Amino acid sequence: MLDHLSIQVRDVAASAAFYDAVLAPLNGRRVMEFGPVIGYGTDSPDFWLGPVDTGGAAREAHIAFSAPDRAAVRAFHDAAVAAGAEVLHAPRLWPEYHPTYFGAFVRDPDGNNVEAVCHAPE
Repeated sequence: MLDHLSIQVRDVAASAAFYDAVLAPLNGRRVMEFGPVIGYGTDSPDFWLGPVDTGGAAREAHIAFSAPDRAAVRAFHDAAVAAGAEVLHAPRLWPEYHPTYFGAFVRDPDGNNVEAVCHAPE
């Protein structure tokens, strides 16, 4: 349903370092750059970072990235911790969502709630 998502960040370089690290275990990488705007994806950009250029502060968003398996969710979590992210929820099953929902949640440098999720059984 979504084609792409863009978020505004206070420090593009700091956020790019964070997303370079946490998206790598999910097979995500920088695929396009336009000045201070960076597009991430596997083949084409579907997640974008850009500087806050509107009045006021950036607002918290919840962003969930698909993981191919539970090991990738754990690797996402480990990369986020190594990057200094606040852990909201360590990797675990969330049966209240559905029986095989396996996710981890962290905060990015701008306070966004960032998740990696695998829906497949182990």
